Amino acid sequence: MLDIRDLSVVFTDRKEPFTAVEKFNLQMDAGEVVGVVGESGSGKSMTAHALMGIIRNPRAHITGQALFEGVDLLSLSPRQLREYQGDELSIIFQEPMTSLNPTMRVGRQVEEALRIHGRLSPAERKARALETMALAGLPDPEAVWNAWPHELSGGMRQRAMIAAALVLRPQLLIADEPTTALDVTIQMQILETLKDINRKEGVAILFISHDLAVVRALCSRVVVMKEGRIVESGPVDEVFRHPREDYTKLLISSRPTRTKLKGGASRD
Repeated sequence: MLDIRDLSVVFTDRKEPFTAVEKFNLQMDAGEVVGVVGESGSGKSMTAHALMGIIRNPRAHITGQALFEGVDLLSLSPRQLREYQGDELSIIFQEPMTSLNPTMRVGRQVEEALRIHGRLSPAERKARALETMALAGLPDPEAVWNAWPHELSGGMRQRAMIAAALVLRPQLLIADEPTTALDVTIQMQILETLKDINRKEGVAILFISHDLAVVRALCSRVVVMKEGRIVESGPVDEVFRHPREDYTKLLISSRPTRTKLKGGASRD
């Protein structure tokens, strides 16, 4: 489904060119859940933003290929890429309070992608949006539909963002640090929601995090990044049990001792 080949992002708006991502390679199958982990500044979020075409710096030079169902996303014009954004691949961000428009009711924001892409009648859009809000684990979607973002808890705002990202039923969801701003209990609830969405809807997930324990709780494979480069990758359990790189060992040693998803084995 997704084949990233030698993706690099270089910024030339400083005295010396700065390479934020260097020759990133990854293949993902339909329905797969893959984690990208690393410290702040490791290039993991920049990789996601390059895939989505949302790096706004005109001095950013993006090279390589990102083949989605055989189409190179990096070669598309902004107009062509918009046909894929939300429809085939979508993204959720770390802080929903800054991602949601505070002057617009939540329901309107969830259905916005349907409106932009000219899908369905107003009544059909609302029905699809409410269905997706329920899928994202929002209680009483009708009440949330009419709420303002500031009236929701952090976890509910993040679920609203998940619903907005899924309303067009994309094949690939990029989750960029979606649980970092939440407390541990809410983090696990959001991870449960993403796991359910993957299982029920078959949505592939590229999950970006600085927390390897969170990635292990959700993903089957993991890519470890440091200073813009992949330093290690493989099945999650294999990387956890037999890490090759000192950097990976450091990330593992800083994890919580136990992470458990409902209906699954403890990860320790």
